[in-house]
Amino acid sequence: MTSRTDDTKTVPITPALHRYLVSHTMAPSRVQQDLMDHTHALGTVAEMQIPHEQAAFLTLLTKLTAARTIIDIGTFTGYSALALALGSPPDGRVLTCDTSTEWTGIAQDAWKQAGVADRIELRLGPALETLRSLPHEPSFDLAFIDADKPSYRDYWEELLPRVRPGGVLLADNVLYSGDAANPDATGNAQAIRAFNAHVHNDPRVENVMLPIADGLTLTRKRDDEHLTMKACS
Repeated sequence: MTSRTDDTKTVPITPALHRYLVSHTMAPSRVQQDLMDHTHALGTVAEMQIPHEQAAFLTLLTKLTAARTIIDIGTFTGYSALALALGSPPDGRVLTCDTSTEWTGIAQDAWKQAGVADRIELRLGPALETLRSLPHEPSFDLAFIDADKPSYRDYWEELLPRVRPGGVLLADNVLYSGDAANPDATGNAQAIRAFNAHVHNDPRVENVMLPIADGLTLTRKRDDEHLTMKACS
C-alpha cells in the first residue's frame, strides 16, 4: 500500500475560521482584554504582541508541565509574561527581559491588575547580557523566545544549558508570515530559517513546529542519560 504520509491535512486559516478558533478558546480575562486593547492603540508595533490563542496555549502548557521557574525573552507590553505567570503556581517565578521602559511600564501595570506582579521579575537591558549574567546551570523549567530574530540562535545557545533536562523551550514567529519556507529568504526571515534548521538538527532536544499564529516551535530538552546513550551509539 502506498504511504500517504505526505498528504497535507492542515486546514488553511481563513478570517472566519480564525474567529471560530478564538471563540472556542478560553476567553481572555478583563485584564488581558484591557492589555490587548491598550497595546492595539500603540499602532503598528502592536503586531509584536502574541495573539490570545497563543497566550492561552502558553498558560495551559505552563500548567501541564507544572513549570515553576520560567524565562521570557522579549517582554514588550507583557502579554506573554502575564500568560506564563497565570499558568504558574503562586510560588512560581517568571524572569522576563526587554530594553524598553515605555512598553514594560504598560506590562507592569497589567501584571499588578492581574494580581501576578509578585511572580514576575523584569530585567531591563539586552537579553543576551542578562542571560550571560545568570548562573550556568539548569534552573529553568520553561523558556519562551520572542525577541529580535537575528539573535534567536544566540538566545537558544544561552538558554538551553540553563533549562533542566525534561524542560521546555519555545520559539515564536518560526514561520515568519510563511517567508521562512523560502530558500531565498532574506533579513529576519533568513535568520528564522537558519534558526529553525539549527533547532531541528540539535540532538539535545525533541522538537515539533506548530502552526499556531505565526508559527511556534515547541521543544523538550532531552535528559542526560539519553544524551549519553546517543553519544556512545
